[in-house]
Amino acid sequence: MAEQKNTSPAKKKFQPSNIFKKRLRGIVVSAKMQKTVVVAVSTLKKHPKYQKRYRFTQKYKAHDQQEQCQAGDRVEIIECRPLSRDKKWRVIYPKSPVSKSSADSKKEVAPDKEGWSKP
Repeated sequence: MAEQKNTSPAKKKFQPSNIFKKRLRGIVVSAKMQKTVVVAVSTLKKHPKYQKRYRFTQKYKAHDQQEQCQAGDRVEIIECRPLSRDKKWRVIYPKSPVSKSSADSKKEVAPDKEGWSKP
């Protein structure tokens, strides 16, 4: 039997990628700082004793390099190295604004003569 040479390419070094980093989705609450946005992320938690589910909202400061985010935009953030004392997240693009349909459905209706409001 003839010996076969190993012609496979050299082993590549492992480089960490974004698949191991945490990703969160939330809504931009504030975009008043330079290259920084505050993102509110809501999650459901379960009470340990009463088993009731409740909404828990946590705010994160994220780095917005292109300064494209505005308040009300729905964005995804990814964990990164610490950029400052509070900023440990980066904004991932693309983003989309929050739908306005929920705000339009809550229009105020003037009451009629009998005092009842019509939908």
